[in-house]
Amino acid sequence: MKSISLLLAVLGVLLCQESKAQQLTLKTEYLGSSGYYFLPSGDEAREKIGDAKGSAVVYQGVFSMPLSMKLDENNRPTAWGIGLGGSYSSLNNKHFEDVMVSEIMNLQVGIYHLRPLNDKWSMRASLGAGVLAPSPDFSKIRFKHVLGSGGVVFIRHLKPNLSIGGGVAINSSLGYPMIFPAVYLNWNLDGKFDANIELADGLDVSASYGFNNNFKLSYALEMNGQAALLEKDGKDVIFSHQYIVTGFRPEYKLDNSGLSITAMAGLNLFRPASYSELTLKGVFAGDNDYYFSVSPYISIGLKYNFGK
Repeated sequence: MKSISLLLAVLGVLLCQESKAQQLTLKTEYLGSSGYYFLPSGDEAREKIGDAKGSAVVYQGVFSMPLSMKLDENNRPTAWGIGLGGSYSSLNNKHFEDVMVSEIMNLQVGIYHLRPLNDKWSMRASLGAGVLAPSPDFSKIRFKHVLGSGGVVFIRHLKPNLSIGGGVAINSSLGYPMIFPAVYLNWNLDGKFDANIELADGLDVSASYGFNNNFKLSYALEMNGQAALLEKDGKDVIFSHQYIVTGFRPEYKLDNSGLSITAMAGLNLFRPASYSELTLKGVFAGDNDYYFSVSPYISIGLKYNFGK
C-alpha cells in the first residue's frame, strides 16, 4: 500500500492531463470523522487505536496552460505546456497518543510535452518540482521539503476512446533519484450515457448520464492524496495522507462561459494516514498501514476553460 500512496503523492500535477485548453480547477473536500485503525499483515483482524479519530478538509487548485500546440490528422496534439498545482489539508485529529500531522501543504510546478509517435502511439513526458511541507508557513520551508520529479509514458491508442500506456516516474523523495513504474489509462464512452476511467494524476472512474447539454450526473470513484516531508524522532520521514472516495457527482455547465460547477456527495471508503521512514525499506514496509475508517464525504468545485 505504501508504494502506491507514495507514488500518487509525488506525481502531483507533473504528469499533466492532455488538456487542449487553458484550464483552472478549484475544489474543496470534506472527509468526515472516523476511527483510526491498524491493519496487520497476514490474517490478523484490524486493530482500533484507542479513542483516536479524525476528519479532514482539503483545498486544491490546478492550472494548466499549453504554451504551443498543433494537432495532427488524428486530432492528437504535439504540445508544450506548464502545470501549476497546490493543496492545503487541515487534519482534525483527536485523542492520539503519538504526534500526528495536522496540516499539509503541497505545491507543484512542472512542464510537460505531448507528442504523437505514429498513428497508434504517443509519448507524454514531464519534469518539475514540488514542495511537500507539514505547514503552510513559508518561513518554515526548507530545502528538504523540496522534491524533484519527472516521468515519461508511452501511450498506445487502441481505439478512439481507449488508450493505455506505461513508463517510468522519477523522484527524489528518498534524498536520491528513485524510479517508480507509471501507468496510464483513459477510456470513455460518449453519449447520453457515458463512462470514463482515468489513471494518470490519481484515479477517477465514473459512469454518467447527461440530462441535457448543461447538466450531467455521475457515479464516481476517486483516489487522491497529499504528503509531507519532515523530521520525527530525529529521523527524516514522509507522512502520507490518501483517500478513496465514492458517490454521486453532479456537474452543471454555464452556457458559453467555460465555467462548470461540480460537487460530490458520498463516502470516504478508505483513508490511510501514517509515517514512513525515508528509506527504501521504510517506504515498502508492511508494518505501518494505519488508516481512518469509512466516513461521510462531500466536495464542491469549479472548472474554468479560458477562451470558451
